[in-house]
Amino acid sequence: MASFLVLTVAWMLAACAAVPMDADASSHSMFTCEPITLRMCQGLPYNSTFMPNVLNHYDQQTAALAMEPFHPMVNLQCSQELRMFLCALYAPVCTEYGRVTLPCRRLCLQARSDCYRLMDMFGVSWPHEMDCDRSVAQRSPGAVQRDYGFWCPRELKMDPDLGYSFMGVRDCSPPCPNMYFGREELALARYFIGVVSIVCLSATLFTFLTFLIDVSRFRYPERPIIFYAVCYMMVSLAFFLGFLLDDRVACNAAAPGRFRAATVTQGSHNKACTLLFMVLYFFTMAGSVWWVILTVTWFLAAVPKWGSEAIEKKALLFHACAWGLPGALTVTLLAMNKIEGDGVSGVCFVGLYDLTALRWFLLAPLGLDVVVGVALLLAGILALNRVRMEIPLEKENQEKLVKFMIRIGVFSVLYLVPLLTVLACLLYESSHRQAWDATWVQERCKEYHIPCPYQFGGPVSRPDLVLFLVKYLMMLIVGIPSVFWVGSKKTCFEWAGFFHGKRRKEYVQCHSNKESVLLLREPSGPVVRKSCGTSTQGTSTHASSTHLAMLDQPASGSTSRAGSMRSGPSKSSGSSYHGSLHRNRDDRWVVWSPWGPP
Repeated sequence: MASFLVLTVAWMLAACAAVPMDADASSHSMFTCEPITLRMCQGLPYNSTFMPNVLNHYDQQTAALAMEPFHPMVNLQCSQELRMFLCALYAPVCTEYGRVTLPCRRLCLQARSDCYRLMDMFGVSWPHEMDCDRSVAQRSPGAVQRDYGFWCPRELKMDPDLGYSFMGVRDCSPPCPNMYFGREELALARYFIGVVSIVCLSATLFTFLTFLIDVSRFRYPERPIIFYAVCYMMVSLAFFLGFLLDDRVACNAAAPGRFRAATVTQGSHNKACTLLFMVLYFFTMAGSVWWVILTVTWFLAAVPKWGSEAIEKKALLFHACAWGLPGALTVTLLAMNKIEGDGVSGVCFVGLYDLTALRWFLLAPLGLDVVVGVALLLAGILALNRVRMEIPLEKENQEKLVKFMIRIGVFSVLYLVPLLTVLACLLYESSHRQAWDATWVQERCKEYHIPCPYQFGGPVSRPDLVLFLVKYLMMLIVGIPSVFWVGSKKTCFEWAGFFHGKRRKEYVQCHSNKESVLLLREPSGPVVRKSCGTSTQGTSTHASSTHLAMLDQPASGSTSRAGSMRSGPSKSSGSSYHGSLHRNRDDRWVVWSPWGPP
């Protein structure tokens, strides 16, 4: 657990260093014709320009600063061609989108030749970017096609200082509800997610309520399953609220008067979106950590053979890790303003459009949890199998141990398969997102009046709705396996007793029998406890760490292989199956499992 905590903290520090707080500040905001504001270029045959220019100045203020050294030469009129040449470079005429009209080579050579001596006098050198052999047409003015990258359309522009970013452009947000799918596809996805969230919410709520009926029934090492169920109950509740709220939280409303379309909510300015994000992300990460803790408790019970009370003493550490680490990640994302609305599900999450946040705050922590959990799980199963092979048990108890191992394996598979599927979907999104964005720009550039990609040669790539449906399905059903762990006849009896206002008769009889055993035992004899509680079945024992090695004394007085009862608290024998072999009244060896019988 300590090594896992150290790895997580180190990863968080690396993530904070890798994820930028803001988008690239040099990105231009809109591809539109704008009036010329440069003082040197007033009174020309044209009065509108656009940015960036040929010299990659993204606004006229930057271009004006770059032109300052040439003002003395223009004022002294060293050449009649210099002013026209400079304005053609720094403030090109605004014509067709994505095309720049360049001055001819003769004009460049004439201006440089006429002003060469004066430039040398003022200490001004001819910039390399203005080289007549590189930057302009050879004979006559012409149009040169350039790739300007993504320019934020006017309809998607956001107010500055809100932290919005889209495809590396500041103060810009993706269209909402979704830039890839139509209304009919989104309606199908929304209802699908709503139905699955109801199913998961019902299953996890049933698990939690079963725990509340008899809290003492679920002890360590299995109690993390309850907290795991609570986490995914909150996750399914968040998705269900997203289904009910439709686009009201994930999207900013359109403002036709300001020429703004509906856009994706970003940042922490929307309180409802922020709350949904906090619930969804925090409990998603916490559920994953609780599964790791579950494998830790299994490992402690199987390898060093800790008893239930010994494991329970570490509960404070378990809770600190399970709630503290996801809380730290959530606060970090809030501080970095990485919240994004999800137009498909109606919730707010992270990594939907920001690939860096996706890799560091979703793929990395979930992948780390899978690696640690699987390693501990395999170690525990191998230890149980070694116990099964080494300890001479009767056939009935051998079968019980095998069934229990199968049960652990099935439960783990029911968790790992959905989680690995989610990771695969996220990896696929991460690797294809840029291609999807490029295709979207190519198809919508004329509609939004932005520069189209020059010589778009990449394959047309669009996401498949099935990919997103599978991702959301696996994010939700990962909480359903908890109901299979608590499902048993005992659970049915407990619910029946709860609805009838009384506990079942067998439960009362069990406690009466235990008291009878304590009264009839010999004063010097060991205390044999037969508990009524079990994790999932009606007949088992809950042994504490002080009674795991307890056996009936053989007639010869010798100590059995499973160990003997000591006068004080002691750990179980190293060769026992959790130190939990004891002999019942008909002189047979019986296996005690800290997780209940299989």
